Amino acid sequence: MNPAIRFDPDTLLAEAQAKTGLSDFGEPSFREGLRVFCAALERDAKLSDFGRGLLHQKVIELLTNRLGIEDWYRRHPEIDDEVIAAPIVIVGLPRTGTTLLQRLLAQDPQFYSMPWWESRYPVPFPGESLAAPTQRIEQARAEVTVMVEAMPKLLSIHPMDADQADEEVMLMEHSFIAAMNTYACIPSYMDWLAQTDERPAYEYLKRMLKFLQWQKRQRGISAQRWVLKAPHHLLRIHLVLELFPGAKIVQTHRDPVDTIPSIASFLDTLWRIYSNDVDPTAAGREWSALMARAFKHVMQVRDTNAAPFFDVDFLDTVKKPLDVARAIYAWAGLELSPDAEAAMQRWLDVNTRNTRAAHEYDTSQFGLTAGQLKEQFAEYRARHIASTV
Repeated sequence: MNPAIRFDPDTLLAEAQAKTGLSDFGEPSFREGLRVFCAALERDAKLSDFGRGLLHQKVIELLTNRLGIEDWYRRHPEIDDEVIAAPIVIVGLPRTGTTLLQRLLAQDPQFYSMPWWESRYPVPFPGESLAAPTQRIEQARAEVTVMVEAMPKLLSIHPMDADQADEEVMLMEHSFIAAMNTYACIPSYMDWLAQTDERPAYEYLKRMLKFLQWQKRQRGISAQRWVLKAPHHLLRIHLVLELFPGAKIVQTHRDPVDTIPSIASFLDTLWRIYSNDVDPTAAGREWSALMARAFKHVMQVRDTNAAPFFDVDFLDTVKKPLDVARAIYAWAGLELSPDAEAAMQRWLDVNTRNTRAAHEYDTSQFGLTAGQLKEQFAEYRARHIASTV
């Protein structure tokens, strides 16, 4: 890795253009986010040389993808005719069963879902057939193997699998108005994000979903609606409901006293990929404050519009996932066919939680205490957690 790498927006944009021979990045709102993100990487992130190289590569990939997406739209204007029907959107803190629920519902062919390889590589590689995205799949599988071998702890936190449904947060990164704090501690970027209109990020997400849906149909995959999932949506649920009319929101619940330290551990693990100077208490402070704001936002939205929300308790998801799936279908007015239910059961038989190591961490390491978390999330716990002792 080159320690001389600097995150200069104009240089990065020019590099992406030179790499692709393309010039149209699309709607320009991403440029401000790119500028703030680059400044935060230089000012806040304390990147190692290795991390600096990885993030340089990441930014170039995001920019080249934007160029590629606009080129595909230019050559195939029919992509914009794709209709994104009202999706099922699963939201909740990480570690509350969101991944299990999404992957369970993804077994039903009436849903479009996005495997990790597709969110990682949304743009076809040069010379790759639309009908057979083999190169992207193989590269994503190889990357997951390397990540898991390098950091076995990742699997105990999140079940990485290139071929299984995953969240759309990697798509949203292309807007540079997203959860970029998963890579590094960048408080100046997060302060900017908190004051920014994030509508362009969700408009661009819809544009990318149209592109992926169009690609799926070239592979013979046709469904009625998407099943989406991302904790990131918790603080932007008003935008989800605005830009995806008719969306059905499935909110998962588990006591933040149990989940917030686990999230802090995950964030701390990710930050250490890119920096040798990481403060675990910063991860604890950032995510506890961020998620407290997120829950406050969702509760405010629900107070004015309760209809699109369905609540799921974490223990129900773990202990009786098929019952939860049936309840979601009944609430959403969807049909759960015998074939789809059988596919879900087969998936459950193979993907059991006990095949992964337990995620172990020390809450105090992240500057958190049970008492502080109970106070910080008191309103949410009173409303959604059965026992708030």
